[in-house]
Amino acid sequence: VDRGGASCLRAIQHALTFEQVAEQLQCHTVDGLRTAEAERRLKECGRNEFGEQQGVQPIKILISQVANALTLVLILAMAASFGIQSWIEGSVVAAVIMLNIVVGFFQEFQAAKTMDSLRSLSSPTTHAVRDGNNQVIVTAEIVPGDLVELKTGDTIPADIRLIEAVNFETNEALLTGESLPVRKETASIFPDDTGPGDRLNVAYSSSTVTKGRARGIVFATGIYTEIGQIAVALRGKSSRRREPKRREDGTASTGRWMQAWTLTFSDAVGRFLGVNVGTPLQRKLSKLALLLLGTTITCTIIVLGSNEFNTKREVIIYAVATGLSMIPASLIVVLTITMAAGTKRMVQRNVIVRNLKSLEALVESLVCPVEVLHPESNLLLTLVLDICSDKTGTLTQGTMIVKKVWIPGRGTYSVGATSEPFNPTQGQLGLQDAQPKDIDFQLSDAEGTIINPEEVVARDPTLQEYLNVASLANLATVHQVQGEWHGRGDPTEIAIQVFASRFNWNRLRLATGEKPQWHEVAEFPFDSDVKKIRTDIRHVVDNEAELDRGLFETDLVFRGLIGLYDPPRLESAPSVRQCHEAGVSVHMLTGDHPETARAIALEVGILPTKMSQIPIDIAKTIVMAASDFDKLSDDEIDQLPLLPLVVARCAPQTKVRMINALHRRRCFVAMTGDGVNDSPSLKQSDVGIAMGLAGSDVAKEASDIVLTDDNFASILNAVKEGRRMFDNTQKFILHVLAENIAQACTLLIGLAFKDKNGLSIFPLAPVEILWIIMITSGMPDMGLGFEIAAPDIMQRPPQNLKQGVFTPELLIDMVVYGLWMSALCLASFVLVLYGFGNGKADIGENCNNEYSEDCKVIFRARATTFACLT
Repeated sequence: VDRGGASCLRAIQHALTFEQVAEQLQCHTVDGLRTAEAERRLKECGRNEFGEQQGVQPIKILISQVANALTLVLILAMAASFGIQSWIEGSVVAAVIMLNIVVGFFQEFQAAKTMDSLRSLSSPTTHAVRDGNNQVIVTAEIVPGDLVELKTGDTIPADIRLIEAVNFETNEALLTGESLPVRKETASIFPDDTGPGDRLNVAYSSSTVTKGRARGIVFATGIYTEIGQIAVALRGKSSRRREPKRREDGTASTGRWMQAWTLTFSDAVGRFLGVNVGTPLQRKLSKLALLLLGTTITCTIIVLGSNEFNTKREVIIYAVATGLSMIPASLIVVLTITMAAGTKRMVQRNVIVRNLKSLEALVESLVCPVEVLHPESNLLLTLVLDICSDKTGTLTQGTMIVKKVWIPGRGTYSVGATSEPFNPTQGQLGLQDAQPKDIDFQLSDAEGTIINPEEVVARDPTLQEYLNVASLANLATVHQVQGEWHGRGDPTEIAIQVFASRFNWNRLRLATGEKPQWHEVAEFPFDSDVKKIRTDIRHVVDNEAELDRGLFETDLVFRGLIGLYDPPRLESAPSVRQCHEAGVSVHMLTGDHPETARAIALEVGILPTKMSQIPIDIAKTIVMAASDFDKLSDDEIDQLPLLPLVVARCAPQTKVRMINALHRRRCFVAMTGDGVNDSPSLKQSDVGIAMGLAGSDVAKEASDIVLTDDNFASILNAVKEGRRMFDNTQKFILHVLAENIAQACTLLIGLAFKDKNGLSIFPLAPVEILWIIMITSGMPDMGLGFEIAAPDIMQRPPQNLKQGVFTPELLIDMVVYGLWMSALCLASFVLVLYGFGNGKADIGENCNNEYSEDCKVIFRARATTFACLT
């Protein structure tokens, strides 16, 4: 079996019987592989690993901090200053460059180590059958065709087609997002397009065994496993080389190749200068830097030209200083410090920002040209930011409670008015005596007659029999510690025990005390096959000390139906509503059942409450199963009037396709996730948001933001902080660029004043220019970056990425303020020179280079201009 064979088999193993899998892999289902054959396959297929990864590379991070347009412009200015031996000016610019690089480097140095986290998920050793003997094999040396044995607590070493399973369950939450253990079976086969979460005959690499034992055949190892494909998606970068357009026969003309090479080169230059990478604001600033570089060169030429290209040192220094006046030198450091301060503020609001770009990215987003229904008002809104959220633990509490119980012949018990899942003393119990035609498990309040639980159970033997069963939920415990109720164990059995405890009917009460109703006779170690346990429940039907589990679980008596419910967080619905008010669309991508996902989406407000008012073509696709969504081509997805707001049974590839579909609609996407299965989508999204409590290391390392409380409402904190920084960024950009315009206009127009030798008289000295650039402009900018958010910041219409911070209003204000400041500065210069002085009579010689009595009025005029501009 070669690598290609393993890869091909990987796609269809769940659609084959285990005999067919064994035949294709040439594996004996009893004796396993021969050692020699296993060694041969290890050489052919490679080790059961995800390959080598270079990890964090400080040199690359440092280069990325230097190789951006604004820093390169500052480096050129520094070189020019040192080139003419202007040490003060050059040193000031060098200090700005070093500050920008150091701050950026240390923020980026904590880069993702996702591959290292993925490798650590693999079990170091595995029990495999070779040569008919059970051997302990290093996990990295497991090969396709190995016969592997699994038991409770094992980490599954590879993707395995099960051939034997006894009470076997695995926890696949990190891979599929399913919160409950999955019970596996061997006999069933499934269609080719069945999602990973529904392939019950397969055990996946890096999942854990929660119960039972099993034996199976390895059919995929290393990067060919499901988790390996995730590793490849995280590690592999898309090729940066442009491919030529080809003919139908696959060939391409020379012209097409030349075009592809030209585009590849231009892309590389763009990446180096930062104009086609990074967040929208960063790209705009890079383009602005290139524009300012051209303006700087133009200003320098104007200064030299107005002085007849005189090469005197003071003329060259002034030319360089005039060019520097067009560069917002403090902009990068102010922006970085503002974002860093925002991250500290976020920590107090349960949000950890791992990447400074993500805060800005939450606001800088394209208007999505898709009309989306507002769930409450049914108004059509144009949304700018899409949040793709998981359900379990993010929108919901991640716990199970019993919502309703139907007992034949007795009626339906319902639980209401409870907000604590583990507290059996809170809430009300209702009973509907009438036999229902249809049990509506979606209703949440206690229905029918409110009952006293202990009074009802005392006179109802049928209810007692049901509660006896519920009390034997042995995989969970519910207890009270210092006034707080806690549950531990299987979520389903916790919920059942809490319901039984509402009637004061639980295992602790019935099996302990002076006169226990139940007596434990014997309990033997659990061997995953037969549990040798005997309990005496009032009447002993059989005196056998051992019971065969297979016989014991037949001829059971049906006692009722239980409706379990993972309640939404109390803040989820208000948070979703605020998202819609802020112009943010919320999608639910979950591994849960479609109807469960639909019910929760309705409850938290993701789906419209009045579905009948939605156009039919939208209603058909507003909730989709991943299998249906994945069957659609990209063109068919793009033709949908509205992308699904709820996608159930999601596989990792489904989430990535959803994000790509949103990107094709020019939407900006934030993605939440907690498991290994979410890592590719977290990386693919514009902002990846991981869960801090329930999230895996892989998801956290792949994310930009981590929620320490796993609460959807905390995302709003990040959005609000992003908008606050957006407002403040606009303020300090307006301040610094308006001052740059004022300074440049003052310096250029001031060239019109000539001394007796026909050389221009500078209205500001070069040192004064640098003081204004660094101190007068930089310090107030930092203060503007710390202003608090406006009260209506979450009710404002969303921003447009095409404009970003450079809105028409800001550009107009920038020009008007800059010209007005320049006019005042020039007026003050003229007033001192001509109003309080004698005009040209007071203009001495060589006033740009040194002070003399003839230059007294000139220096007074400069001081006035400096004070005015400051």
